Amino acid sequence: MIGVDTNVLVRYFAKDDEAQAASARSFFERQARIGERVRIGIVVLAELAWVLQSRFDASRDELGEVVDELLADRRLEVQDEEAVAVVVNDFLSSSAGFVDLLIAAVNTLHGCEHTMTFDRKAAKLDGMALLT
Repeated sequence: MIGVDTNVLVRYFAKDDEAQAASARSFFERQARIGERVRIGIVVLAELAWVLQSRFDASRDELGEVVDELLADRRLEVQDEEAVAVVVNDFLSSSAGFVDLLIAAVNTLHGCEHTMTFDRKAAKLDGMALLT
């Protein structure tokens, strides 16, 4: 298995650099041909969400579609996939931030009672608690 960095996924989805976008497409196609899955780490997913929303003005729906596409692609292995699937649903049905939801879900999945934060908005999420 081979992992990818955030910039590979950004080029693949944003297509803001044609040469790199083509290279990313070719890489994913080559991995599929040889039957080797590509790993998407949780940090890469968080960075991807941040970049698509902050740099490319992706809407909540567009970001949800990107993450759903990653989860549905059996050529990929998304770290903590079950937590990510829950996060996408929660993200699309709320005003919560994707990364805040992701942090809470992954920590809960790995046995945390809750995640401490100074962020008052994030502290309202299930799995988060305000540190005072």
